[in-house]
Amino acid sequence: MIDTDALRGIIAKKGFSQRTVAKKLGITDKTFYSKMNKRKFDSDEMIAMVEILEIENPTAIFFAKDVT
Repeated sequence: MIDTDALRGIIAKKGFSQRTVAKKLGITDKTFYSKMNKRKFDSDEMIAMVEILEIENPTAIFFAKDVT
């Protein structure tokens, strides 16, 4: 399960908005928000976010075991 709180934190830390990340992924912001709420992105989107956001430990975010 994706740790969306951690992902939101990284997005903010990098100075992006979720809308900006959505555009960089080539999806609408509505689709991005939906995927965040469902905690489900496809592998290509995860790989792109790792590159866009320069995520150092993607496993902790995209494959989190316990998310509240």
